[in-house]
Amino acid sequence: MTELQRDALPSTDRLEMFSDGVLAIAITLLIIEVHVPVAGKQGLWHALGHEWPSYVAYLVSFLTIGIMWVNHHGMFERIAHIDRGLLYLNLGLLAGIAFLPFPTAVLARYIRDADNASTAAVVYGLTMIVIGLFFTLMIEYLRHRPWLLKPGVRLEGVKRAARISAIGPITYSVTTLVAVFAPYVALALYGLIAVFFAVGSRTVEPA
Repeated sequence: MTELQRDALPSTDRLEMFSDGVLAIAITLLIIEVHVPVAGKQGLWHALGHEWPSYVAYLVSFLTIGIMWVNHHGMFERIAHIDRGLLYLNLGLLAGIAFLPFPTAVLARYIRDADNASTAAVVYGLTMIVIGLFFTLMIEYLRHRPWLLKPGVRLEGVKRAARISAIGPITYSVTTLVAVFAPYVALALYGLIAVFFAVGSRTVEPA
């Protein structure tokens, strides 16, 4: 691609504003499923403690979406231009993130239900696999289209980011299998994966 053709491609401004809006709505919707409990004979403290699955599911998903926003922001700090393919991949990522409040609510409601806890944990895991795949696909897409990146961004950094990002769908796939047999363990692992990406990952690196 020539420099003139590259400069004719759209900037990232509208995509970033739209993405920030979707992420902000999705992360806000998480709190809707944390309901005020009814204080029974055992008192409000007991009732509040009884709602612990809602708190845990909320924290895990809030951290997950928050880290997605941080990494999404970091990625687009290195991108100068976008094309239609990147737009569609970003829409796929946003679709998964916007859907996340639903499996979060399902997980919070059914994690203590012996008959349905595994299903709830699996649905959550499948959603995270989809989100992780789209994030990885976006980085791979950029790796094969370096003209979309800002000058000075090293392809080696893009490759490293792709390898780290691929850890997401792989670990979520394993954790989803764990969820079939041990939903509580899977819930803890979902949280640990979010922590890993909070402290141990970076998106596309600059030069």
